[in-house]
Amino acid sequence: MPRLRTLLSTTYQIPAALILLVGGLLACFAGYRLFRLVLGIYGFILGALFAVSLVPPHDVLWTAIAALIGGVAGALLLTIGYFLGVALVGGGLGVLVAHAVWAQQGWGDPRALPLLAFAIVGAIIALIFQRYVIIAGTAFGGAWSALMGAAAMLGDPAARHLTGAENLWFVHPFNPSLTRPWITGAWLVLGIAGVIVQLRAGTKRAK
Repeated sequence: MPRLRTLLSTTYQIPAALILLVGGLLACFAGYRLFRLVLGIYGFILGALFAVSLVPPHDVLWTAIAALIGGVAGALLLTIGYFLGVALVGGGLGVLVAHAVWAQQGWGDPRALPLLAFAIVGAIIALIFQRYVIIAGTAFGGAWSALMGAAAMLGDPAARHLTGAENLWFVHPFNPSLTRPWITGAWLVLGIAGVIVQLRAGTKRAK
């Protein structure tokens, strides 16, 4: 895949960062209740990133068109494919666990085969325990998106990892190249807060 060019470039930095911040907070604290909407937001982001990577560099007009078309297509695919979205959330959590294990052991980044195995196991678990996996996935995924969006809006160098990565999996809270350890701690705190809020909201609705 061609290098993913800077989505948060000079022209699109603030709007894209704002989408990440607002969408991340929405996912973090209301991800299960508004799961289809959250799927639409993240589908738009993923679709736009993929489409932009296929366009020749330095072409602002076609970059904008590709981002819009890819974003709309990604949003529709994930919104319509509910179970696909659930499986992707579980797969994403599985990949995150793999990165955490490898980082803890000092093995660097995991290779493709272990990532695939963790993603498949995560997807299967997600389909069995949908509610809890969706809550955990949206809380921690939304927390990370919100943090990266806020950092990008503030011009924090750590947010450059979001915009200069060669692939989407490069950007994760356990990346050893992140030089600001407080980001991982803030992500854990915000993610746990999101899980608690979503679980308590579900308990209140049940009563």
